[in-house]
Amino acid sequence: MRAIIYCRVSTDKKSQETSLERQKQELMKLAERHGFIIVDCIEEQESGYEINRDGIFQMLDYFSTKQADCLLIQDETRLGRGNTKIALFRQLQKLNVSIYTIIHDGQLELSESDSMVLDIVSIVEEYQRKIHNAKIKRGMKKAINEGYNPSKNFKNRNHAPGRERVSFPIEEVIRLRQKELTFEEITTILNGLGYSVSKATVHRRYKEYQKA
Repeated sequence: MRAIIYCRVSTDKKSQETSLERQKQELMKLAERHGFIIVDCIEEQESGYEINRDGIFQMLDYFSTKQADCLLIQDETRLGRGNTKIALFRQLQKLNVSIYTIIHDGQLELSESDSMVLDIVSIVEEYQRKIHNAKIKRGMKKAINEGYNPSKNFKNRNHAPGRERVSFPIEEVIRLRQKELTFEEITTILNGLGYSVSKATVHRRYKEYQKA
């Protein structure tokens, strides 16, 4: 597997530099024992409670773009502390990233409390997704009951790709706004009709229409 080594200390004191180097050397040995290919070694001096870390974003970029498969850390506190740790665990879990630690000399074994919290977070996210989808369906049903006919736009569904300025029917956005649908609901409807457009773009074009 392709591995990312992540080393962290909490302060920028000179004395901590040796700790960073020690973490790096131990994790390189861990990678060697397991036959991992090291893609990158990320080192930073930041608080574990801080989630806005350059090293963390760099690490997540590797995994989200499928350039690496597993993460090597000294122990779970190197990744983060408190809520930050749980948030990062969940993000890595959704990206199907395996975590290996020096402490376990292998794959990370989450504590019972951390596992329970992650299960709860997963359940909450699933219900949020269901609520979100139900809201979109209700909005679509409401629009159709009030006269909106999405089939009229199927003939234009292949026109948008390749253009610098994304093309989509602004008149449909206006009509759906008049029916009190949110920009998020309108964007989902447009995407379902084949228009690859973001909520920000829909909102911006609607504002342009209003000004015009």
